[in-house]
Amino acid sequence: MIRHLKTFLWTALALACAGCGHYQLGTTGKLSFATLHVAPVTMRTLVPQAEPIIGTQLREAFVRDGRVRLANSPDAAEATLQLTVRDYRRDVATVRPGDTGLARKFTVTLSADATLIDNRTGAVLFQDRAIVARRDLFTDSGQLQAEYQLLPLLAQDLAARTAHAVLDTW
Repeated sequence: MIRHLKTFLWTALALACAGCGHYQLGTTGKLSFATLHVAPVTMRTLVPQAEPIIGTQLREAFVRDGRVRLANSPDAAEATLQLTVRDYRRDVATVRPGDTGLARKFTVTLSADATLIDNRTGAVLFQDRAIVARRDLFTDSGQLQAEYQLLPLLAQDLAARTAHAVLDTW
């Protein structure tokens, strides 16, 4: 009986190890490009000083990921990413308890369209793919100051979602 139990345990251990033998972290998809040019962000909505913040966060997202190398020009890159910010919206999420006419919390939405072009062939890998980032904004310390502090975080979320759309299997 003990011998059968030992055999069973060794068999179970061997099967468990065999199941984990091919595990790999990250995605297994191979990108069709190794260098990427991130074109300057285009704004179709009025968000003061957002272009450089979004552009910086976008480049940093690709650098952090490390699967592609950034290039300074389309000529030096195998692919080009174009991002167009098309909408910035505030929706009231919670009103102040003492005055229902004043908002306490907003949900801020930043919407963009991403286009990825293969520079070697001119083929469009994807076009106008919708990328949306949302964050909650609390106005307890003032709405203007809160929005100013929220923009880099919103841009970081948008950049992470854009990098995911570009680098992960599509």
